[in-house]
Amino acid sequence: MAQAVYEAMGFIETRGLIAALEAADAMLKTAQVSLVALERTDAAMMTVQITGETAAVQAAVEAGTHAARRIGEVLSSHVIARPSDDVRAMQSQPQKTVAKTAHTSSTYEEMTVRELRTLARTLDNLSLQGREIARANKNQLLDALRDRK
Repeated sequence: MAQAVYEAMGFIETRGLIAALEAADAMLKTAQVSLVALERTDAAMMTVQITGETAAVQAAVEAGTHAARRIGEVLSSHVIARPSDDVRAMQSQPQKTVAKTAHTSSTYEEMTVRELRTLARTLDNLSLQGREIARANKNQLLDALRDRK
């Protein structure tokens, strides 16, 4: 009878995006692992999540931690060798993003400039593009979003 294959989960939490990207790059280049998520967990905290065989995940997390420490701050790293089904289900739940949320004109007003810019970058047929979005203030972003309809 064939033994069931259990995938391990690996995590690295960093302060800042650049350290997280460096960690993810090193992890994916070091071992045969899959990137599950790169998400912002707090103001400047980022978490990189991977899966794969236990030995590969351990090697990848070690390499990613070392790489991230060279250019930034690693807050924590961890490998879960055989996560329970409940833990794995938590990991596979879709993350809430600005782009997937239905917005109305009244909710646009409540959004921050950063959230408006993130939303604007995901939409087609917007009067602002590229650097115009990055340079736009809140009123310009709101006008562009309203004019899109």
